[in-house]
Amino acid sequence: MRLQDAKPKPGSKKRRRRVGRGIAAGQGASCGFGMRGQKSRSGRGARPGFEGGQLPLYRRIPKLKHFPIVNRKQYTIINVEDLAELSADTEVTLESLMQAGILTANDGPLKVLGNGDLAVALTVKAAAFTKSAKAKIEAAGGSCEVL
Repeated sequence: MRLQDAKPKPGSKKRRRRVGRGIAAGQGASCGFGMRGQKSRSGRGARPGFEGGQLPLYRRIPKLKHFPIVNRKQYTIINVEDLAELSADTEVTLESLMQAGILTANDGPLKVLGNGDLAVALTVKAAAFTKSAKAKIEAAGGSCEVL
């Protein structure tokens, strides 16, 4: 077997269409492109995605990186490890955390996240808790109250 012996199977390669070579060839004169118009001209037709001036599909659909949540809830978040420095049996709310200086900005209702450990029993009043945060607060002897 030599490189010059490598050929495609018979019938697998079709001959190219010779257009513009007279009426007998079957593709004479207008070469199968019809009479006039944008798609009969030489060169490329319309660019990919062009819909004749209508707003194309790629501009009609929302952009990537997932679709935005329409009425997204914005929370002020705090981790369980930040609550560990408070004294035992303290009632923890957004206002008390702001007064203590643990939180500096009010970005909405308070949400407690479960990063870190907690050893003191606290009464935490917040809008939302993660499962791990709720478990750690209750394991330390505290209680969670959803506002």
